[in-house]
Amino acid sequence: MIDAQVLRSALPAAVRKLDPRQMVRNPVMFVVEIGAVISTGAWIAGGGDDPGWFTLTVAIWLWLTVIFGNLAEAIAEGRGRAQAASLRAMRSTTVARLRDGGSKNAGELQPGDVVVVLAGETIPGDGTVVKGIASVDESAITGESAPVIREAGGDRSAVTGGTRVLSDEIHVEITQKPGESFLDRMIALVEGASRRKTPNEIALGILLAGLTLIFLVVVITLRPFADYAGTATSIVTLIALLVALIPTTIGALLSAIGIAGMDRLVRRNVLALSGRAVEASGDVDVLLLDKTGTITLGNRQASEFVPMPGVSERELAEAAQLSSLADETPEGRSIVVLAKERLGIRGRELSEHEARFVPFTAQTRMSGVDFNGTRLRKGAGDAIERWIATEGGSTPPELRAAMDQIARDGGTPLAVAKDNQALGVVHLQDVVKEGMRERFDHLRAMGIRTVMVTGDNPLTAAKIAQEAGVDDFLAEATPEAKLALIREHQQGGRMVAMTGDGTNDAPALAQADVGVAMNTGTQAAREAGNMVDLDSNPTKLIEIVEVGKQLLITRGALTTFSIANDVAKYFAILPAIFAATYAAAGSTTGPLDALNVMDLGSPRSAIVSAIVFNALVIPLLVPLALRGVRFRPLGATALLRRNLLIYGLGGLIAPFVGIKLVDLVVHNLLGA
Repeated sequence: MIDAQVLRSALPAAVRKLDPRQMVRNPVMFVVEIGAVISTGAWIAGGGDDPGWFTLTVAIWLWLTVIFGNLAEAIAEGRGRAQAASLRAMRSTTVARLRDGGSKNAGELQPGDVVVVLAGETIPGDGTVVKGIASVDESAITGESAPVIREAGGDRSAVTGGTRVLSDEIHVEITQKPGESFLDRMIALVEGASRRKTPNEIALGILLAGLTLIFLVVVITLRPFADYAGTATSIVTLIALLVALIPTTIGALLSAIGIAGMDRLVRRNVLALSGRAVEASGDVDVLLLDKTGTITLGNRQASEFVPMPGVSERELAEAAQLSSLADETPEGRSIVVLAKERLGIRGRELSEHEARFVPFTAQTRMSGVDFNGTRLRKGAGDAIERWIATEGGSTPPELRAAMDQIARDGGTPLAVAKDNQALGVVHLQDVVKEGMRERFDHLRAMGIRTVMVTGDNPLTAAKIAQEAGVDDFLAEATPEAKLALIREHQQGGRMVAMTGDGTNDAPALAQADVGVAMNTGTQAAREAGNMVDLDSNPTKLIEIVEVGKQLLITRGALTTFSIANDVAKYFAILPAIFAATYAAAGSTTGPLDALNVMDLGSPRSAIVSAIVFNALVIPLLVPLALRGVRFRPLGATALLRRNLLIYGLGGLIAPFVGIKLVDLVVHNLLGA
C-alpha cells in the first residue's frame, strides 16, 4: 500500500508542509500547529506550574500530530509523482515531419499542423488521423499490450502523443496546444497540481472548522471554571485538551482521501479533467449506457434462417451467403459461417461470373451482389421492401410478421431478396454480456437507475433491456433525444452519467454531470466530456461510479470515526483532569473523580495519553484513506447504518482502549 521509496520522499515533504502559508489552508491542523508553537515556547521559557518533561512531551506529540497529518497528504501526492515520473519518461524531443516537407520539434507543434508518422516512429502530439490507417502501440498510456487500429474518418481516428506507430503510415492533424497534451494533463492530474477542493470537501472543511471553533470556546471557558474551583490549569494543559477534542483525524486525512480517489481513477486508465468530476461520479443516480459494446458484445451473430412460404431454407441460406461474401462486417461473416455449419453450403468463387458486389451504405441500408442476371440484396426490412417494390414485386405479409417476431425476441431482422421476390429473414442475435444483470442489480441496490440507449427499434430494445435487467431504455436514440433525456432527469434533481465516443454524442456528454468520452473517439467527444477512458471500454462507466462512491464512502466513514473519536476522548480525559476539583483538605480526589470511569492515573498522564493516541491514530488510518473503504452496493440507509456500527462504534471504543493502554505506560513506568 505504501512504497518505501514513496515514504522516504514523503517524510521531508511533510516537514516542508509545516510552512504556515500552507497549513492555514487546513484550519484544524493549523490550530494544532499554533498549539505546538505555544507549547514549545512554554518549554523553552521554563515557566509555569507544569514540570518540564510534561510540557516537552506535549510539544513533541503536537508537532508529530501535525507532521503525521502532512505525511498522509505527502504520501498520496508522492504516489502521484511516482506515476507522473513514468509518464514523463514517455516524453522525448521528437522531431515531427510536416506534410508540406518541413519539420518541427514536437513541443513547437500548433493546432492545425499535419504531420506524417511512419512505422516505428512516435506520434509527436495529440491529434486526429486525416489520412491512412496504421497499427498503433498505446500500451504506455492504456497499459494494454495489444496494438490498436487507427484510421482516418469514423470514431477511431484519435491518436495520443507519445504512442508509437507499428505499421504503415498515417497523416495526423495536431489538435493540442503546446503544453496541453493528454500527457501533460495526466501528469498534472496525478501530481495533484491542478486538483481543487470539491464543493463537498469545502462544505466538510467548513463543518470541521466550525467544530474546532466550538471546542475552542469550550476549552477557553474551562479556564475561569478551573480558577474558580481552585484547580490549577496551565495553558499547555488547555492546548493539549483542545487538540485532543477537535476533529484532527479527519482534518489530517481529508486531503489524502481526495487525492487517493483521483489516483484510483488514474490507475484504471481514466483521465478525470477535474476533481469535481470524480466526486460527482459518486453522487450519480442515473446511468445512460450505450447498448452495443457496453451491455451487449457488440457483434451481432446470425443464428437462424427464416424462409418465406414456398422458399426452402437452403435457397434462403445460399442467397444470404452469396450476398455476404464481400461483406467484411462481423454480421456478414457470421452469415457465411452459419450457412456452412447448418447446411454445409460453402462459399463460392464469383469472379468467373463477373459478379458486381453492392456495398452497404447508410442511404440504401442494404448490400448485395449482381451476377448471371440475378440480383441479390440483404438489409433492413423496410429498405428491402422498398427495393422489391421498385423492382415490380410485392412482399408477402409473412415477411413483416417474421421480422416483428425476431424484434420481439430481442434480435435484429435482416431481410433477403432475389430480384423482386422476398426469400426470407436472417435472425441476427445481439448477445448480452455475461454478468450484466448482476451488475445492474448491484447498481439498483445503490439507488442508481440504469437506462439503455440504442438505435434499435422499440421492440428489439425492449427485449434486450428485459434480458439485461436495466430499469429503462431509449430506443431509436438520436443526439437530440439523448440530450432531452439527460435534461429531463437533471430537472428532476438527479445526477446523470453517460458514455460516448462520436461527435453526435458530444452534446449529451457536455450536458451530463459525468461525461466519459472514449480515448478512441472523436476530438469533439473528448473535449465535451469531463473524463476520458484511455482503454476505450464503455463498461468502465460502472467502475467510475464505484470509484466515486468509494471516495464518498471513505470520507463519510472516516468523518464518522473522527467525530465519534472526539466525543469518546472528551468523556475519557476530562474527568481525569478535574478529578481533584472540590477535593477535601488533604485529599487528592474530589466528587468529580467518580466520572473517571477509565481510572486514569493522573491528570497529566491522562493528557499525555490522549495526545499520544490522537497523534498515532492518524498514521494508522493512512492506509485506509489511500486504499479506500471497501465498496459495497448499499442504499443510503444501509450505508449510514453500516458506518455507525463499524466506524461510529469503533470511534467510540478505540479511544477508551488506546488511551488506557498509553496511560498504563506513562503513569506506571514514568510515574507521571
